[in-house]
Amino acid sequence: MEQLAKKVNSTLQQKGWMLATAESCTGGWVAKIMTDVAGSSASFDRGFVTYSNAAKRDMLGVKNKTLEEHGAVSEAVVKEMAVGALQNSAADIAVSISGIAGPSGGTKEKPVGTVCFAWASKEGLVQSSTQFLTGNRDIVRQKSVMFALEGVQKLLKL
Repeated sequence: MEQLAKKVNSTLQQKGWMLATAESCTGGWVAKIMTDVAGSSASFDRGFVTYSNAAKRDMLGVKNKTLEEHGAVSEAVVKEMAVGALQNSAADIAVSISGIAGPSGGTKEKPVGTVCFAWASKEGLVQSSTQFLTGNRDIVRQKSVMFALEGVQKLLKL
């Protein structure tokens, strides 16, 4: 995880870009791992930990309608989270995460391990993905951090 964070940090610095994060189930872990890298102040702008729906609305501008129609764990919501992180920061790229890390909270439609991700750039590109991750709460969250950073790196290479 540390090596990936260093790689992302390096790529961000090469492009002269800043990253913002909007995290729910990971509780700021992506921001933490990115800021563990020495010199990350040149590539990391800020992180939003928006665990509650109210925080998603208040801090990132996620629409009530989107939350009501799709639920917090949905690609529709994480797309709005990523765009909101860009609009409320000086970042050039943002990643957002919302999921069900467990051990409870899952449903038939969205079982434990369901995690939604989105990546957005100031250039207007927005991508999203839903993953069904296995393992206990910490493992689901750790896999989420890795997948989120891998997505940032892929978007930076476009």
